[in-house]
Formats: sequence, structure tokens, C-alpha cells
Amino acid sequence: MHLGIKLAFAASLALPFFSGHVPAAQAQAGPNAEQEKQRVLEKMNSAAANFRSTSADFEFDTIDTDPIYDKDVQTGKVYYQRNGSSFKMGAHFTEHNGKPSARAYTFVDGSFKLFEAGTDSVTTYAKAGKWESYAILGFGASGKELDAKWTITYLGSEMLADGKTQVKTEKLELVAKDPAVRKNIQKVTIWVDPDRAVSLKQIFTMSATNTRICVYSNIKMNQPLPDDAFKFKTDSKTTYQTQ
Repeated sequence: MHLGIKLAFAASLALPFFSGHVPAAQAQAGPNAEQEKQRVLEKMNSAAANFRSTSADFEFDTIDTDPIYDKDVQTGKVYYQRNGSSFKMGAHFTEHNGKPSARAYTFVDGSFKLFEAGTDSVTTYAKAGKWESYAILGFGASGKELDAKWTITYLGSEMLADGKTQVKTEKLELVAKDPAVRKNIQKVTIWVDPDRAVSLKQIFTMSATNTRICVYSNIKMNQPLPDDAFKFKTDSKTTYQTQ
């Protein structure tokens, strides 16, 4: 999977760096796991019907263990917006491994664009539209949408922190039904608040040696988003390319 598309997964997609995570006793799925899964998906169906937008602080960790341990940390702000079938996502980075960053990317109605401030360039990925349903993972997606793309296993409930508030989340393990996706992502584990149809935490198991962890906090629902949520700070010298 191209770097740009991997980034889209990291943000939705929607990678406890573990600052937003408060350890808590986790409920076991038990014999009624299938019933509990359906309960969660039905709640997400109801919440998704009222979902318009979300903003949140994020921290993405990419961890490689081979050939040596390496951890890459990025922080910033992410925005999601849905209006019928129209979907928009924007991620604006503020720090990369403790240093200032101005990288950003957007996923707007099937078009994925990556802005690299260092080279003052915007790259559009023309074939990214097929990934849109995966980019929305855990943010405004209904239970029906999740079930259409993933084989879902219910793993219990867990309390996580959203800022100063404790939120009961439902832990779901997702395995893509599409073999092409499974080649790049073995599984995704999400901690979802089904009452809001948002994820507080996601773990993308890319391979046995590569993991991407995403934590979201200070989540704001259905509030006006900034004018530049899905835009880049470009200038007359910015270069553009399509891949």
C-alpha cells in the first residue's frame, strides 16, 4: 500500500501513545458475544444517522520491531464530515517526533491529497476512491457499513479517557473481507463509542512487525469546523502532481 494510503488508514481512519488511555478492567466477550456485537452495531446505526461532523486531537504511533525497534510519533488535529453520501476527512499535523510539522492530508469525496510542507508540494492519488469506506472507519460509520466491509468480533467493553471524561467503549476486532486489504492490514482493533459512532482508539496490525496505533481525544461532535479543515496552506510556489 502506498504511503499516502497508509496515512489515510492511520488517521481514520481514521496511530496510548498511550497518553489518552486510562487502564481499566476489560469485560470479557463471553458466550453472548454475537448478541453483544449486534447490540453495538445497532447503536452505531442510530448514532450514524445523526452524525454530521467531528473534530479531535490525535496521536499516531507507528511501531516497527524488525530489524530493530523504532517508534514514530505524530500529533495533530483531525476533522470528519458527512453529508449524505459525501464524506470529507482532513488531518493536520503539528508535531513529528517532537519537532514542528506542517504536513497535512485530505480525503474529500473519494480524492486523497497529501501536502508536504518541506517540499511545498501537493500529491493527488487518483485511485484512492476505493479506500473511502475504509478511511471513514470508526468516525460516523454505521454498524451496517462496518459489517459490509469487515468480519467483526466483539471483544468486550473498556473505559477510556476522552480528555477529562471517562467513556465506556466497545472493543471490536475487524478483519477485512476484501483479500486485497488483508494483504496490507492483517486486522484492526477499535475501541468505539457506539452512542456517538466515533473511535477513541484504533490499532492497525499491518504485519507481525509493524503496528499503527491511533488515539483520539477532546472529541467534539456536530460543531462548526474551521474553514481550512479540508484545505492546505499553499502558495504560488506550490507544485502539484498526480499519481
